Amino acid sequence: MKALKAQDVEHALRNSRGARVDADIPAKFQRGDRVLTRNMHPAGHTRLPRYARARHGTIAHDYGVFIFPDSHAAGEGPHPQHLYSVRFAASELWGPQAAGQDGIYLDLWDDYLDAVPDAAQ
Repeated sequence: MKALKAQDVEHALRNSRGARVDADIPAKFQRGDRVLTRNMHPAGHTRLPRYARARHGTIAHDYGVFIFPDSHAAGEGPHPQHLYSVRFAASELWGPQAAGQDGIYLDLWDDYLDAVPDAAQ
């Protein structure tokens, strides 16, 4: 792989097509849906932080369809899917000592999330 020279960085960034994908892929989740992050431990790349695995959150926003970085980094193709902003209560991530009104937002892909059945809410 050829290294990018410092003087070429700005040009490369301006001309990249980005990770957004123009594909008609239905969203698995809508704003307000409760989700549970998967408790996964891949050998390679993931953007699902360990502290947020097997935790409940709420879909705050759907950004649209993007390349899935895990499969892309592994050379398995773009595997396009929706990217969501998911809100987690601070107490869900940090325990009961966290301030009750605080929360954290993580940008997470479909493959990191499972729906929470209505009865479990």
